[in-house]
Amino acid sequence: MLSRESGVQGGECGNSLEKNALDLMSRYLHINRMRRKAGALVPLELAICTAAVELRGQGTEEFHGYLIAKEIKEHADNRLLTAYGTLYRALGRLESMGLLTSRWEDAMIAADENRPRRRLYALTPAGEEAVADAAKAAAAKGARKGWASA
Repeated sequence: MLSRESGVQGGECGNSLEKNALDLMSRYLHINRMRRKAGALVPLELAICTAAVELRGQGTEEFHGYLIAKEIKEHADNRLLTAYGTLYRALGRLESMGLLTSRWEDAMIAADENRPRRRLYALTPAGEEAVADAAKAAAAKGARKGWASA
């Protein structure tokens, strides 16, 4: 039989377990928080912007998530898209940084094709500049490595 005392202790134990779980979670989130310099792009964000530049060169001004994922898988590292939602979180970050703009496509187009509406993204001039800056930085870094090893 459970006494009233053991019920209280069990409740305290439950609160203690919850507290420990919250402590572990906050430590995990603190340790794994993304740290980067202001304006720096993580590899997935750079791959998205680079793919958008390539699509623009092919005549596609706006792109949707599946198209950009397909482009990244064909031309970049497949490991960049590791989990469901990774791409869409990165697209949202790029939009909040001003490197992409987005809009919902016309509902009639989606209805005519019997599919859900897509969110369409477009690279901004700031996004193009970010890709150019990243290419210059990579070239400079490669040049420094070559010079240092000579």
